[in-house]
Amino acid sequence: MAFKVACAQFTPRKAAVAHNLDRIAEIVLQAQGEEVDLLTFSETSTSGYFLEGGVLDVAMTSDQLVVELSRRLSGRIERPIDVLIGFYQNADGNLYNSAAYFELAEHGPRLVHVYRKFFLPTYGVFDEERYVSRGRELGVFETRFGRMATLICEDIWHSFLPSLCAVAGAQVILVPSASPGRGFTGETVGNLDRYQRLLTAVSEEHGIFCVNTQLCGFEGGKGFVGGSMVTDPFGRLIGQAPVQEEHMLVTNIDLDLVTVARAQTPLISDLQTAWSDIRTIVAELDF
Repeated sequence: MAFKVACAQFTPRKAAVAHNLDRIAEIVLQAQGEEVDLLTFSETSTSGYFLEGGVLDVAMTSDQLVVELSRRLSGRIERPIDVLIGFYQNADGNLYNSAAYFELAEHGPRLVHVYRKFFLPTYGVFDEERYVSRGRELGVFETRFGRMATLICEDIWHSFLPSLCAVAGAQVILVPSASPGRGFTGETVGNLDRYQRLLTAVSEEHGIFCVNTQLCGFEGGKGFVGGSMVTDPFGRLIGQAPVQEEHMLVTNIDLDLVTVARAQTPLISDLQTAWSDIRTIVAELDF
């Protein structure tokens, strides 16, 4: 199965949900014109990231997001396109940092899956755990292309989560992020270098594609540098967006390469074979 994926690296207007949804709809139509099959947006793309107590004002239910997309796109989709959108979610009396996966077609959007961020950074410039709740489920789900997973920003920094996604059968991990630029000591940006090392390592170890879509622009003096990237199952960087500007990074994905990579280096098979023993070891850990 081969398809075209695009990372929509753009700058949302802080707390202006209606405006940002208009922009998202415009980008969807642009991607449709470029025959993109899967379009991914960044973490918190409907509102911006650093909202603190303002999260409550911009959070919406997944049903509300469906309605807003339908209002802007129904009757305008000429060929099917799947879309991943990061947003602050209001659900069951709690607020979450979430990402929703949709299938968009002529009749309107269909919600496929919602993932809630598992690891909430609360250190340095980050203060997420004060304002949103932590997700408690693994984000693996079926799409028309195959099985995928979503991990949001810091989730990918904890190596056991992508391992769990791979064991659960994911062939592609979607990684929407809002990562402020840090580590300006060399010719490149430190946190983007770290993302590249993380994603290439995850891809190579598990024979999996990683699609990382970064926020760009400034919020309250903090700069999101962009640099969205895609890695293939051999651990190669196959596409990267520029820094400090809006950009649509378009890359071709061929899931047949997952089979080839896992045959050449069957680490995921070893992990699956040992899974029952790993579960026993984990159950015996005492913190």
